[in-house]
Amino acid sequence: MKKLLIPALLGLPSIASAAGPDTGDTAWILTATALVLFMTIPGLSLFYGGLVRNRNVLSVLMQCFAITCAVSVVWLVAGYSLAFTDGGAWNSWIGGLDSVLFSGMGKDSLSGSIPEVSFALFQMTFAIITPALIVGAFAERMRFGPMLAFSVLWVLAVYVPVCHWVWGGGWLAEMGLYDFAGGTVVHITAGVAALVAAMVLGNRDGFPGTAMKPHNMTMTVTGAGMLWVGWFGFNGGSAVAANGDAAMAMLVTHISAAAGSLSWIFMEWKKFGKPSALGIATGMVAGLGTITPASGFVGPGGALVIGTLAGVICFYMVIVVKQVLKIDDSLDVFPVHGIGGMLGTMLAGVFASSELGAFSGFGFAEDSFTMADQVWVQFVGVMATIAYTAVITWVLLKLVGLFAALRVSQEEETQGLDIVLHEERGYDI
Repeated sequence: MKKLLIPALLGLPSIASAAGPDTGDTAWILTATALVLFMTIPGLSLFYGGLVRNRNVLSVLMQCFAITCAVSVVWLVAGYSLAFTDGGAWNSWIGGLDSVLFSGMGKDSLSGSIPEVSFALFQMTFAIITPALIVGAFAERMRFGPMLAFSVLWVLAVYVPVCHWVWGGGWLAEMGLYDFAGGTVVHITAGVAALVAAMVLGNRDGFPGTAMKPHNMTMTVTGAGMLWVGWFGFNGGSAVAANGDAAMAMLVTHISAAAGSLSWIFMEWKKFGKPSALGIATGMVAGLGTITPASGFVGPGGALVIGTLAGVICFYMVIVVKQVLKIDDSLDVFPVHGIGGMLGTMLAGVFASSELGAFSGFGFAEDSFTMADQVWVQFVGVMATIAYTAVITWVLLKLVGLFAALRVSQEEETQGLDIVLHEERGYDI
């Protein structure tokens, strides 16, 4: 018999089907689902679209849109089942096939206090945005077909197993890893995959000597605002209930985003003499990504520290990746999402402690762990996710590359992906 694991992981009671779903919880999860999808299309699409040069804007929008469509189908067919059902003898590593095509999800099938189909749909939006984040690493140079094939394979081979490890009752869940809304599952996997993809595909023509400025910062800031709003569904919805946990998750999300924005522009102001719209928007994303794993376990004081550190550390990591290592992670996916996810996952083990007074959260007050114990569990989760993601991403890119060229030619790159791959222009003026 299929075993739904997530209610137990989140401390949700198993509710008999005769009792029916809680309408308040269900309404909130449906709202959160819409907010998370809003993060990808249009939020991430516009954020990324404005950051590339004008000859590539449609290619980025197309990639985000196509990934949304393809991953939705993959999640329906097998992704959800492999992530969130009992895998029997293999359950530490992967789930089973009991919920292929969402089978068995009638109106009386519940996940905690909500209909199982609403939970599956909510988790679908997480699966969608994760490979869409990787788009920022190979923007302006990867072919559309190989991009789509890689994204589908990556969701099945990387996202789904890590999701099961953390949220589906796998080995990291058994260890007691704290990852409320996706520090390991979403941000570390996307960030590490982005770094690997940027290295495998190689730098854009002219990088790092040629300036490659965003073509439309108005579009980018608009998309950033949509991401901020949508993140309330991302983190608040992960409480899987309309309760105080959801409210606190939303509060700490907001505080961290604000702190990340401010600390980023202060670093920028100090180093370059002027704060920028790009800086304040990127700092916001760093704050949001870093608080994500900790959002259900820390309080407002901890969120303030986490967001501030996110803005500073991610700012300098952008410089390290592009100017020191000279890796063309085009839209800074690894230094913002990858490093942010690692930092937030580790700090979740610190600021969840009941030992920190006003900076404490809710985790250790109810657990038998010491802070050192939990930080070790967090470290294991981070390192395992990095290693697994890096290896499998490299293998998948090489595999796809055997059947089709991954990147466009130098001449096609100069012409722009909009015309070369889609025979369209973003602007006809």
